[in-house]
Amino acid sequence: MKDQKTFEYLQQFLTEERLQKINHFAPESSDFVLPVIEDVFQFRNAAAIVRSVEACGFHKIIAMESAHEFNPNLRVTKGAETWVELERLPHNLESINEIKNRGYKIIAVSPEKNATLLPDFQLTEPVALVFGTEAAGVTEEILDFADETLAIPMYGFTRSFNVSVAAAICVYELKQKLLKSTIDYKLSEEKLWEMKVRWAVNSLQSGDQILAKYLNDNR
Repeated sequence: MKDQKTFEYLQQFLTEERLQKINHFAPESSDFVLPVIEDVFQFRNAAAIVRSVEACGFHKIIAMESAHEFNPNLRVTKGAETWVELERLPHNLESINEIKNRGYKIIAVSPEKNATLLPDFQLTEPVALVFGTEAAGVTEEILDFADETLAIPMYGFTRSFNVSVAAAICVYELKQKLLKSTIDYKLSEEKLWEMKVRWAVNSLQSGDQILAKYLNDNR
């Protein structure tokens, strides 16, 4: 595999500690649960989402942007941005449809539309969890497009969690469901090596230049 050979080349530039961490955490990585963020505008929320997603072993986020850029605060992420791939897409239904065409069931995190409560949710196929903006929640057109809605049970007067808290609760709970299941939720071998290359590049001060030179020399 091309990415496997690339990683084997890059690993010579990594510290032994960093190489051990990559090899330890990579096999547990998954894209079975894909957080999709709607135009979040508070950088602390963006950072907290990245940190929570990475902590649960999911290493990709899609940020749908229109009025605001998804811009995590690096002091809050505590380095999680090194490991999480961020894909930026326009904030529209075409982007959601593209994600669906990649094989994901679209799940809007919202109490609307007869939502399934999180503890009762049956996780049987890859899901894209759509989280709405801080003020308005999931947009109406995405609620209408979604295959299902998912709600976090509430036990007090407050009827919703902050978006970053909601994301943390959902990805953690779904990770627990995967761990208790027989689902093969981990990355394919091809995606695994691709991710390890990205991690290695992000771990090096001149990672992009080192990778570019290697690819140029091995065309």
